[in-house]
Amino acid sequence: MTVNQWVRVIAGSFIMLSLGLAHFNGQIDLSHMSWLWFTAFVGANLFQSGFTKFCPLDIFLKMAGVKESSCA
Repeated sequence: MTVNQWVRVIAGSFIMLSLGLAHFNGQIDLSHMSWLWFTAFVGANLFQSGFTKFCPLDIFLKMAGVKESSCA
């Protein structure tokens, strides 16, 4: 795995962990629709993209004409 993939996996894990800890600590209620579901989606997407290299935002940015980095 590359550094970029590890960053995505770790960032996604931290987001999902913090949401889980806040929920089980009683600070947030994930049983009601809220913006926290968007945060959970972003965290899950970061986590899975670290392993699968598939990220929907990458597709949209490439369609918008954003260039990929050339340093490898």
